[in-house]
Amino acid sequence: MLDALGITAPQEELYQALLRRPEQTAAALTEGSGQPATAVRRHLQELQDHGLVIRTPTRPATFRPAPPDLAISVLASSLHQRIDEAKLAAAELTALWQQGRIEHEPPIQIVQGADANIRHFQQVQRSTRSEVLTFDMPPYVLAGVPAQAEVQLELMAKGVTYRTVYDRTALATTEQLEAAHVLNRRGEKARVVDGLPLKLLIADRTTALVPFVLADERQTLVLKASPLLDGLLALFESQWERGTPLWGSGRAAEDISEEDVRLLGFAAAGHTDEIIARRLGVNRRTVERRMRRLMDRLGARTRFQAGIQAARLGLLG
Repeated sequence: MLDALGITAPQEELYQALLRRPEQTAAALTEGSGQPATAVRRHLQELQDHGLVIRTPTRPATFRPAPPDLAISVLASSLHQRIDEAKLAAAELTALWQQGRIEHEPPIQIVQGADANIRHFQQVQRSTRSEVLTFDMPPYVLAGVPAQAEVQLELMAKGVTYRTVYDRTALATTEQLEAAHVLNRRGEKARVVDGLPLKLLIADRTTALVPFVLADERQTLVLKASPLLDGLLALFESQWERGTPLWGSGRAAEDISEEDVRLLGFAAAGHTDEIIARRLGVNRRTVERRMRRLMDRLGARTRFQAGIQAARLGLLG
């Protein structure tokens, strides 16, 4: 019954014998238990150390049991104290282990396989406390797209900041635009550029994930604190600075004409003012003036942003 408190079965047998008949000598206990005399003396000393047995100063010495309720309560309290001390020691040992891991763990690891990549991207994000930086561009692991959106929405609701630089190809369809707009409404800060150099996720500026094999069996570099990670942080900030804010003010567009829609379509496709003017049969100044008016109307800072706003509003079909 007392094995959970570190009392062995032979020791408990002697204690129970004393509870049934207090004030016994070691010789009497040896005779009654059938245990060797040396073992009985050792067990009695251990029972004394645990506070379960009291040795009298008489000659010959006799032994009496401590009251079970009090003795076992004290023994349990002592055990709890040792457990608490062990927990403190574990915390100190964990700190040493983490320090050794940081000092000796290589700053670069590789995660292989699509499923393993999906899990690792989610785990890194779920451990983030303040900020996630991403470069978003195809190709995607299709199974991971809904899961990624779910994790991002969950973390943004907890106060984690997401800054995303989209490659234009990541916003090529109406569905992709709408998915990005949902994230924007929930707090994502987004910009768009032409031609991102790589896919990237950086969590809390301490861990970077860089997919470098984009086939079915995906492979991703995991980078910890290192000059490489510092370089990726600088790369992200430079792309962020040159990027176009993805969303404008989102104003209504009731007064945009069909010819305006054609103009927005040409601009979103990257045509120059001269080409647009020829296509529409007007002069270049007219194109510039109308484009400025449309950008103001859509709350856009750039032509591309105006095209994105027009696409989101369904004006471009």
